Amino acid sequence: MSKSVPGYTGRILRVDLSHQTISIETPDPDFYRTYWGGRNIAAYYLLKELAPGVDPLSPENILVFATSMLTGSPVPGSSRYSVAAKSPLTGLYGESEAGGWWGPELRWAGFDAIIVKGKAEKPTYLWIHDGEVEFKDATGLWGKEPAVVQDSIRKKLGDERIRVLQIGIAGENLVKYAGICNELKHYSGRTGLGAVMGSKNLKAIAVRGTGKITYHNEQVLKDKAKWFAENFMKHPGLNPHHELGTAKGVNPINAMGLLPTCNFREGAIEGAYNLSGENIRDTKLVGRKSCYACPVRCKRVVADDAPFKVDPAYGGPEYETIGALGSNCGVTDLNAVLKGNELCNKYGLDTISTGVTIAFAMECFEKGLLTLEDTGGIELRFGNGPAMVEMINKIAHREGLGDLLAEGCLAAARKIGGGSEAFAMQVKGMEFPSHEPRGKWGVALGYAVSPTGADHLQAAHDTWFEVEADPYGRFELMNIREMEPYGITKPIPAQSLGEEKVRLFRYLQPLWSIYNILNMCIFVGTPEWRMFTVEDLLDCVSAATGWRTSLLELTNVGERGIQLARCFNIREGMKPEADCLPERMFEPLEGGALKGVAIDRDEFEAGKKLYYEMMDWDLITGAPSRARLAELGISWAFEMMKEDQDG
Repeated sequence: MSKSVPGYTGRILRVDLSHQTISIETPDPDFYRTYWGGRNIAAYYLLKELAPGVDPLSPENILVFATSMLTGSPVPGSSRYSVAAKSPLTGLYGESEAGGWWGPELRWAGFDAIIVKGKAEKPTYLWIHDGEVEFKDATGLWGKEPAVVQDSIRKKLGDERIRVLQIGIAGENLVKYAGICNELKHYSGRTGLGAVMGSKNLKAIAVRGTGKITYHNEQVLKDKAKWFAENFMKHPGLNPHHELGTAKGVNPINAMGLLPTCNFREGAIEGAYNLSGENIRDTKLVGRKSCYACPVRCKRVVADDAPFKVDPAYGGPEYETIGALGSNCGVTDLNAVLKGNELCNKYGLDTISTGVTIAFAMECFEKGLLTLEDTGGIELRFGNGPAMVEMINKIAHREGLGDLLAEGCLAAARKIGGGSEAFAMQVKGMEFPSHEPRGKWGVALGYAVSPTGADHLQAAHDTWFEVEADPYGRFELMNIREMEPYGITKPIPAQSLGEEKVRLFRYLQPLWSIYNILNMCIFVGTPEWRMFTVEDLLDCVSAATGWRTSLLELTNVGERGIQLARCFNIREGMKPEADCLPERMFEPLEGGALKGVAIDRDEFEAGKKLYYEMMDWDLITGAPSRARLAELGISWAFEMMKEDQDG
């Protein structure tokens, strides 16, 4: 382990699949102090080493897996890792995170990150164990489902504690929104990185480590973990998170008129309770699982028999899945949604993009732009649960209409034509998550300016900042009070993009970015009704590394990730016009508590312009300024971007 920087192994693994070679890089302490981990390490290597204009599914694309100084520490929520590459879905910067157990195991095996280049001649998996790396033949595993692959690798290598990261057949078939899973149920779902693995003939990365990370002050980290374990069940946000999982949000979000329904035409659906965490708990739940070092155990394990048999090996649906495959497809049949979730996990599909793309196709079918001949006889109508399930099968196998839908809703709309682009709920080619922007205008801004496309994790959601304090009176530092260190002390309306809202978003975005850099779970922290505060994060970083850090450094590190990804996108030819929303967002909601509400176009455009100015982005090109990048210590990114523009 690294002697110079506590909290890190000090080793980054480089893998060349084409030549079946490896090398190990040992970054200096300044590298770790500048980039910290996760998103920043990944974006650094992509911008430095990936040539502009590369086909995302070519051997030239680079795939980066990165952790941070907290990954695998005793702190709850520190199980996550980042994966990044040029996205086959958007053609821009692609990134996704996942929890589980694989990230900590990689660190114990001796590496902070893996950089994968090239393409193997035949299906291959990597076997990483205590600093050693082997290339293994995966020909017999190609086409097999994750449960079989994981079991086979563990048996072949003789260790049931091996952690297996892998793709399913969707990744093998280059579905543009294929994901990457570990432990069968923890997914890096977004931006199509499973297809990048598939294009490289990389089936899996198996990891086992028995090493130990040395921390500056491990006792502080243990004390944080102990306090969390003793108090989280008293917390009004985390108690139901344990009890109901993320599906706890279905009923209240539906009541607020913010549950995407029938391809984002409405904000509520009759029968939402059928899809709720309460109903899942009472009827289908057979277990609760956790990520490494987390006592919350929010992961659902479900089973069902009829009409669809649901395999509990693949966990259970998150809120996002329920919204995408359920309400947004007009489906309230819980059995169908559970089956859809199982199939997506078994095939390796992003449930969000899958559901939104199917909902797009349903609207096209409803409007006569797709026919029974196009669908292979499937009545692809809103509310038809079996049709939704069957389309998942077709997408994963690229059969019939599924072959087109496997490209994503924007690409499908361009092929279908007939005005269908108006039904494609996406930004930069990536489909909307299950949050209605017309009720949360900060979320709308986040969708528009996110470097990866529509992403609900750009900032805490607006509704949390309409109240001054915890209504339950048990935890004082939350909601708007958590923003006091930034000088924001007054509630701000959710349906607003005035100066105060844009300022709030400008501060929140780097703060949320830090969770993808520290690889921490947002349900443990974040300024919106969670346990760990910003001060707790600073304590954890200092305890792990020994660094004397601050809120200023934390915010700057968070912004580095945003600006590096922006530079990557500008270098790839992205223009400011890409920071937009579908026309539907400026049209009134057709149902739910917010019926008739639409985003004010002028206010949105003015808010976006103000955000550009706050970020120091050129209004014509969208590029970050040299001065801002220099202030963040990454002026090299401006030079690379400028060289490409000049060339």
